[in-house]
Amino acid sequence: MADSGNTPSTGGGVGLTSKTSILGQKLYVIIIVTVIIVTVVLLLILFCIRRNSNAKRRRRMHMKHSSGLLPLVSEPINEESTEKTSKLSEFEKDDDDEKDEIKPIVKVVESKLGFTNSGSNESGTSRSDGAASSVSAENLSNLGWGKWYGLNELEIATSNFATENVIGEGGYGIVYRGVVRDGTVVAVKNLLNNKGQAEKEFKVEVEAIGKVRHKNLVGLIGFCVDGAKRLLVYEYVDNGNLEQWLHGDVGPISPLTWEIRMRIAIGTAKGLAYLHEGLEPKVIHRDVKSSNILLDRKWNAKVSDFGLAKLLGPEKSHVTTRVMGTFGYVSPDYASTGMLNECSDVYSFGVLLMEIVTGRSPVDYSREPGEMNLVDWFKGMVASRRGEELLDPKIQVPPPSRALKRVLLVCLRCIDMDANKRPKMGQIVHMLEADDFPFRTEPRPQRDMATFRAGEEAGSKAPSVN
Repeated sequence: MADSGNTPSTGGGVGLTSKTSILGQKLYVIIIVTVIIVTVVLLLILFCIRRNSNAKRRRRMHMKHSSGLLPLVSEPINEESTEKTSKLSEFEKDDDDEKDEIKPIVKVVESKLGFTNSGSNESGTSRSDGAASSVSAENLSNLGWGKWYGLNELEIATSNFATENVIGEGGYGIVYRGVVRDGTVVAVKNLLNNKGQAEKEFKVEVEAIGKVRHKNLVGLIGFCVDGAKRLLVYEYVDNGNLEQWLHGDVGPISPLTWEIRMRIAIGTAKGLAYLHEGLEPKVIHRDVKSSNILLDRKWNAKVSDFGLAKLLGPEKSHVTTRVMGTFGYVSPDYASTGMLNECSDVYSFGVLLMEIVTGRSPVDYSREPGEMNLVDWFKGMVASRRGEELLDPKIQVPPPSRALKRVLLVCLRCIDMDANKRPKMGQIVHMLEADDFPFRTEPRPQRDMATFRAGEEAGSKAPSVN
């Protein structure tokens, strides 16, 4: 009976220490392993259920706040005090008046599609769903202020945003060359999601120029919203920008003759004049500079990049906002007060016109101390009656002296320290287009000369009046 402790008793059933037929393990080991396995399975099930629940909640929150487009409530955006572009830094300070922000365009979209705030949550506008995306694209393509593009379509058009398709890059986004389904060549701007700046720039550009069509403004063809991504699709302008032609390696003789430069200046002035005087509310560009002036093959200028633009209603003389713009182009009055109006664009255009005439950058630290700042150097040269020396040495055929003096005068009027004395952009167009007809040197037509002589004879026969 020595092993009676290891055998089941006649009335007690199987003991916990009894061996079982499962791998010869004791019963209590089997029970422990079973409990552990069941616990792990239950934990895995609970984890999966919780994960799915959180994913659904996030999806509902995303659709509630964006409905596949833009937030219904725009949070205040805090940005860094200064940002760097490829060559020049940009000014920036906090807004003093948030009331002047552009109203979100999502309400327009919802009214077009028949959505409501409560009913749009399950409308299937999630960009991750292909079928829903195509439905939204079909509905949104008829809004009248641009075509809706799917992210997948733009990825295909730009070869998945390949580096070799990059045609421009700045502080707020990268621009790619792309070819969409119908064969149209476009420029796709992928806005950088930097502390909400992509959202803001998207709203501003669509609101400011979505409906605008002018030969001297880059046309906005369409847009794409996919989650946090914001993309804008523009017409493709195939001859680079003014900065590249003025400051790039173009050889000892610039292809930009005086006539071409004046064509570019007048085209730019007409585009800005349309923004200031042809629209209601008027649009203040706020970042007029050579890299934002695109050129086509016929040297027609097209003003681009409206991401910093502000709208100014007829009842307002200015809007107080963060100071932004490229260093060297920003007017002193705007930089010191934050009070923005069309006079700020006029000053920037004046600097741009100096740049066109001289071929120099607004700020060039490689030059001598007295020539680093274009505006100061320009004023000093004109005051010393050395205006002829301001001309870009790469211009092979200089303009007539009177034409040059007229343009220099326009430059000086645009950068007047008294903003109220600066001309309007429409006046600048007239000044640049002014014809020197009182000083024509070409001979008169024969008929005109005969008429002139007949008038002289008639005058000599007429009695004098004392």
